[in-house]
Amino acid sequence: MTLLVTGGAGYIGSVMVETLLRRGEKVVVVDNLSRGHRDAVPGEVPLFEGDVTDRSFLDLVFSAHSIDGVLHFAADSQVGESMSDPGKYFRNNVVGVLSILQVMTHHKARRFVLSSTAATYGEPDEVPITESAPSAPTNPYGESKKMCESLLRWFGEIHGVRWAALRYFNAAGASEARGEHHVPETHLIPLCLDAAFGRRGPLTVFGQDYPTPDGTCVRDYIHIEDLADAHVLALDHLKLAESGVFNLGNGMGYSVLEVIESVERVTGRKVPWNPGDRRAGDPPALVASSERARTVLGWSPKRAELDTIVESAHRWSQAHPTGYEK
Repeated sequence: MTLLVTGGAGYIGSVMVETLLRRGEKVVVVDNLSRGHRDAVPGEVPLFEGDVTDRSFLDLVFSAHSIDGVLHFAADSQVGESMSDPGKYFRNNVVGVLSILQVMTHHKARRFVLSSTAATYGEPDEVPITESAPSAPTNPYGESKKMCESLLRWFGEIHGVRWAALRYFNAAGASEARGEHHVPETHLIPLCLDAAFGRRGPLTVFGQDYPTPDGTCVRDYIHIEDLADAHVLALDHLKLAESGVFNLGNGMGYSVLEVIESVERVTGRKVPWNPGDRRAGDPPALVASSERARTVLGWSPKRAELDTIVESAHRWSQAHPTGYEK
């Protein structure tokens, strides 16, 4: 049997492929390469270039390989962009999951792990957030993922698809071989690294008047390899156990300014930055409690310290100054 990783040429997806191969799994990748990189996919892994919203394309992939389970990372994930182009997010994210589930049902594949988001909670009343917290997204990105989770529940009830939705916020860091290379880059840690080494101008800190200790947004940062480990545990869990939602988090949040300070400690360089206005749709603080994942899945982050995460990202960026570009 084979596992399909959608978005497997992207940041999280490529590390997921790396982790599965280490376990001896057979893996197939689907990616439209709009943001992913062909060089991020190991040469021995079949790569099908196409879009997950295209059911006929997906049917060809499922027909060519005996797909047992899907780990889904092929989605748009930028809060700011979703506020300016909501249609893109509902089309790519929701229709993408619907297409995969329909093809899975036809081919009798039964396990689905969704890369979801803590943005489904909106502005939570309590932090850290538990899975029982109300879901009230404040942006189309979070709403689109909430809709994807609803699709999973119904396909599970009606067609027997076993699913896990893993809600987290900021994937960060790098493995030895794979790291972040987005065009344009929007994630805070690589932006800080680029600013520190003069690969870009000063960073913009969006909002300094949030109700947080230093006025900047607080987020939960999780090492990319810890995330990959959680997806493997969720996939194994679905062989025998019931479906459900799992938060993934370190249980502690870091502000934008704390991330900047960490990059300065790790690199020994200053990170130049300028103040900016708040971005629409950004909640003040998102920190996820992972108690359920720890108890049910047996997951715990092994690389939880912020400086450890930043150091891995710094090491990869130094070894790959132009990312995946040859």
